[in-house]
Amino acid sequence: MTKFTWEHIHLRSPDPATTAAWYHDKLGAEIVRTPQADGSTRYDLDLTGQKIFIAKADPAATGASPQTPYMGLDHFGLTVDNIDAAVAELKAKGVPFTMEPKTIRPGVRIAFLTAPQNVSIELIQRG
Repeated sequence: MTKFTWEHIHLRSPDPATTAAWYHDKLGAEIVRTPQADGSTRYDLDLTGQKIFIAKADPAATGASPQTPYMGLDHFGLTVDNIDAAVAELKAKGVPFTMEPKTIRPGVRIAFLTAPQNVSIELIQRG
């Protein structure tokens, strides 16, 4: 069987610069590539080793971001050592949450936040 490994997550935004700055400022993503002289409008980020590409999209041509729940990709998850501290830090930066930290089973706590373009991100603490 072919072995698959993760390559990147590709996001679309009406304002890639502002979206890239959000991931940098709120989640500590490193901006590793900005638009080039060749006309590319894509920003490339490194979020804990995961590549995230943010490309320009025209909302009039693509439609609005979906409201949860919907079919398709629902969210992506990030692990944290201390979910309560992470949530407090992000709330102090103005990040909105759709689910406060809660224990879903022994040793596993989760919370959900909303990133630009209504991207849902789960924070998860295990152990």
